[in-house]
This record gives sequence, structure tokens and C-alpha cells, in this order.
Amino acid sequence: MWRMAFDIGGTFTDFVLAGVGEAPRFLKIASTPNDPSVAVIAGFDKLLTDAGISASSISTVLHATTVATNAIIERKGRPTALVTTAGFRDVLLIGRQKRYETYDLHMDKPPPLVARRNVLEVTERVGPNGEIEEPIDLVSLNAMVDTLAESDIESVAVSLLHAYANPTHEHIIKDALQARLPNLLVSLSSTISPKFREYERTSTTVANAYVRPIVADYISKLQSTLSKRGVENEMFIMQSAGGLISTTIAIEEPIRIVESGPAAGVLMSALVGTEANEKSIITFDMGGTTAKLGAVDNGIPAITPTFEVDPIRYRAGSGLPINVPAIELLEIGAGGGSIARAEFGVIHIGPESAGADPGPICYGLGGQRATITDANLVLGYLNPHFFNAGAMKLDVHAAKIGVERDIGQPLHLEVDRAAWGIHAAANANMEKAMRIVSVERGRDPRQFALVAFGGAGPVHAARLAKAIGIPKVIVPFGAGVGSAIGLLRAEPKIDASITRVLEIVPESYSHIADIYLKLKQQADRDLRRLGVDAVPNWSRYGYLRYQGQGYEIRVDLPLVPIDSDYPDGVCRAFHDAYARNYGYHDKLATIEAVDWHLVATLETPEATLDLGWRAPEESSDSLNNRQVWFAENANFVNTAIYDRRNLGENRLINGPAIVEDPEATIVIPPAMSATVSSQGHIIIDTGVDP
Repeated sequence: MWRMAFDIGGTFTDFVLAGVGEAPRFLKIASTPNDPSVAVIAGFDKLLTDAGISASSISTVLHATTVATNAIIERKGRPTALVTTAGFRDVLLIGRQKRYETYDLHMDKPPPLVARRNVLEVTERVGPNGEIEEPIDLVSLNAMVDTLAESDIESVAVSLLHAYANPTHEHIIKDALQARLPNLLVSLSSTISPKFREYERTSTTVANAYVRPIVADYISKLQSTLSKRGVENEMFIMQSAGGLISTTIAIEEPIRIVESGPAAGVLMSALVGTEANEKSIITFDMGGTTAKLGAVDNGIPAITPTFEVDPIRYRAGSGLPINVPAIELLEIGAGGGSIARAEFGVIHIGPESAGADPGPICYGLGGQRATITDANLVLGYLNPHFFNAGAMKLDVHAAKIGVERDIGQPLHLEVDRAAWGIHAAANANMEKAMRIVSVERGRDPRQFALVAFGGAGPVHAARLAKAIGIPKVIVPFGAGVGSAIGLLRAEPKIDASITRVLEIVPESYSHIADIYLKLKQQADRDLRRLGVDAVPNWSRYGYLRYQGQGYEIRVDLPLVPIDSDYPDGVCRAFHDAYARNYGYHDKLATIEAVDWHLVATLETPEATLDLGWRAPEESSDSLNNRQVWFAENANFVNTAIYDRRNLGENRLINGPAIVEDPEATIVIPPAMSATVSSQGHIIIDTGVDP
């Protein structure tokens, strides 16, 4: 039995092929943005050839993708319309009152994905408790259908007021559209995001409709191509909240996979942390296009009920709100391919990236602007003959010319100091983001370890960790393809949710039972679409608050029979969670539940597949030495270079040193040291007192 996992990034597509009793095979292939499937097939064929197996030997294909994210950020979705309640046509334009830049008189809100001319109204009204206050008007319904029939719209979002409480009118609209326009894709807010707060619910449903045709075409083409190669089993895709879903669900509800790739990396980090006896983790994934940061609290990835796509300068409210659960992430434009420039005497990094094509100058593929990768090559951190296991030869001379031209000459710096300036500026950007994820969200960095992965992450990780006070950096086995490894360790998961605002009192248990009965029916429907033959493990959680508060906190709810004692258990769980978050709780205050969730996780034996490190029979000394620039010396230093594949358990490495992995490079600065764990992870001691 073999399993194939691949994660498509902006610069590289990462692969892992794993089989029972076999050492895992890792591979990085340059991404092909115009047609991502080209890189997928190239990597797929190479791994099969190297392993000497046929495509029919692959039992499972697992995938993480940024197709949905890129379509939203680049505004490359298909023509989309929104159908809403009469009088609420401008819900997306109005948004929320809060400004992300309070004093900026020229601030622009992110433009909606649907033009105002494509927002259509239907006369109807449902109350907040689900009561029908005004039946749907058939004249306005038919007029809306006529308008769409004469347009080039490919996908429609339907988001009516309070549809989460009663979806009847949304289903009437869907039936009318499909009867007249059978090829039109219809997304209902009562299915995509059955929660209150109409702006976020509408934004989420519109985003789903906007990317649905693109994701459907992409997945269908990829499946067809793999099928022609001889793959006989269905593909599974990572969702934003962690866990795998079927392609059937992903095609209908692509909003679930917007943060697909980064989520897989955080799952991998949680597992690595457990292996290293670290339950509090900051995750750092730096690839070729972006850097992504997340957190693992008490061994569990932090989950947020809503997130934003394409925020401006990390400002809350500046992006497009997506009202579905997702692993908590902060993403910035600081990847290896991020372009450096000098403006007004200051070095700026990104967010523009050279991507895979043309890539950094040193790739020799036509790139003309200096990037972080070019700077790291000039500094000696990267081996020009062993980049991506030697599959790519890097041009040091061209990188020096580009760094000197773009940064050195404008700022009157020698080329090595210009390169260090690029490296340091990138670190400053990522340090700011890391402080947001840690300190600004109530996490003490001294109590956390940093798990660094991605092709560029281990180059920058040690200095970043020391800068914010993290004592330990873990560079996992297979760090360069960390998100793909996370896919192999993930399990299928369904998260059914609904909004029901309910005061938690002893008499409310029957309402809670009704809520979870409906959620069970919803989850069972999705489990059938998942198509996995396994018994689910169930869990419950919700978002609760003290009555009168505007926002809620996540609370894990008891998985016991719902009887008259159940509300008391819910209250105890809320008080405990509130005290953990804020340091106190009020047992006399009334508690309200807002959103309810039921999660089904399917344990599969494949998820525990051995991805372990195979220790070498004998740990070897350094390969050689080369000149590497370190700020502590303000100069190049003769530095030991190690091959990670030849480092045995408990091997101690004193900095300065470079450890070369086929898919990543690890920089150990002066005054730091590293050891190899029993799982093959490299543990860097930054010198910070915990």
C-alpha cells in the first residue's frame, strides 16, 4: 500500500510518497502557475519511476492547494451574482462600521467579489427565530431568474436574511434557478455558512460561489489526468480547519479549502511537537512566495471560527471575511522569492514575489530583481550545487550582480552587507508577524517551541526565535516538504455547524438535544459524501458568551447524553474556558450559546503510517567548510557544512554551522547549538532562558 501526498505552493510543489515498511520519498518540483496539474504529473511520474511502482499501487492521493485562495486574492473567479432579500442589496458594500485604519481619510475597503449590478433582490422576509414574516414573492423571483437567464453569470450565491434559522426560501430560489438554468452553480448561505451576522455569512457564500467553477474545473481535470495515469482511488483534499474531505465536498463547498496547504503544515507541527514532548508550538512555514505562522496550544492547533483572505498589513477588517472554521494563521509576503527594493534609504521586502516563473535571479530563468533567495545565496547560506537536492544549479555571480544593483548601489553598501540587509529586513517583517501570533494573542514565547519548515523556513528560524524569546527551534525530518507530510498524517473530518442563540438554563436541554439531532443529520449527510468506510469519533464544541457580550469564545462541550443535567455541564465548561482566556469568570452571569458544532473524525490506519527517520549506521563529520556571512562577525566565517542524511541520533552541532537537507537548508548561527533527536528532528538551542 502506497500513499501519495502533494502540496502546491506558489513556487514549488512538494511531494511525499510513503509505503508500509518503506522509507518515505520526498520531492520538490517547480510549480506551474498557469496549469498546476503539469507540475503535479511531473512529480507524480518521477516518484513512481524512482520507487519502481505503478500508479495502480497508490491506495490514496492527498492534496493541499491554494487554487481557491489565489482566485480570491487575484480576483480571477468566474462571473458571479448574489441574490438577497429586498432592501439588503448593499450588504457587501456596507460591511461593518469599524474601520481598519481609523484615521486614514483615504482608506479603501476591499472591493466585493460581486459587482453591484450583479446583486439581485427577491421580496421575502424570514424573522430571526425562523418565522416567515413575508412569503416569497413569485413575481420578483421570476424576474430575478429572467435577469440571470439573459446574463453570462456562471455561479450564484443566495444569502437571505436569517436563512440560518429557516432555509425554506433559499431552497425555493435554488429550485427555481435549477429548473430554468440547470448548468448554473448555486451556493446557499444556509448550507455554506448557516450562522448569524449577515455580512460575514454573505461574504462567505459569495466567495464560495466565486471560486466554485474554477475549483470544480481544476479538481475534475486533475482527477481525470491521474485516472488516465492509472490511479484508481479517489483524491482527498485538506480543508482549512484541518482534516481531509472528499473531492465531492470540495467541489460543492470550495470555501472549506481556502487555507488548505498551511493547515496541513500546522497539523504536521502539532505531531512533531508531541514527538518532541512540546505541546506549545509556534509554527513557521516559509516557502518561496509567503511565510505563514500559526500556533498549537496544549497539543491542539488553534482554530478560529472566522478568518480573512488578503488582509492589508495584518489589520483586522481589511480583508474579505470567511465565516468557516480554520486553523489560526497569519500569512505575509515574505518567501524566498519575495522581491527586495530600496526606497527612500530603506530596504523593503515583498509582497510581490518572483514566484516559480521567472523566479529569483539565481535560478537563471529570466528573473531580473533581487530576492531573499538571492541574498541568502550571496551570504553563503545556500549551496549553489545542492539546492533542491542538486536538481537546480544556482548562479552566485548573477545573484551578486542583482543584489548590488537593486540594494547595494542605491544604499551605498558592499554586496555582502546589502545581502545581509535583505535577510535582516525579511526577518524584521517575520518577527513582527511572529509577535502578533504569540505575544499579542496572549502566548508567552518563552513557553513555546518554534517548529520551522518549508524550503526557506529553517534558514531564518533560529534568529527569529531568539529575537522574540523562544528557547528552542525544531526543524522536523522532511522539513522542506512539511505540509505534504501533514497531509499523510491527517484524517478525514466533518464539522457540522449551526447558529441557535440559546440561554443556557436547566430548561434548555431539550433545545440543545434538538440542535444536536439536526447537526447529526447534517454530519451524516456529509459523511456519506465523504465515502470513507470507518466509524467516526464524535466531539462537540460551541461558541458561547456572557449575555450582553458581542463576541464569543470557543468551548469544548461534554460528549454525554443530553438530559436535564447537560446545561450545567455546559456552564462549567464555559466558566473554565473563560477563566483560561481572561483570568476570571462570573458564575452569577447568564450564559448564552450562539454557534453549535458537531465534529466527526474518521480514524484510518493509513494516518499512522510510518514516516519515521532512518538513522545512518554511523554519524559522519562535516562534509566540508565554506565561507558564510554572519552578523556577529560582520564578515564571512569559515563554517562547517553537514549533510543531514549522515547525522545520527544525539549528534551535537555547534554553531556557526550549516546543515544541508535535500529539500531545505538549516542555519545554526554562532553561539547556538543543535542536536539530532531520536525521530531525526534537529533541535536548535537558541540560548534563550525558558
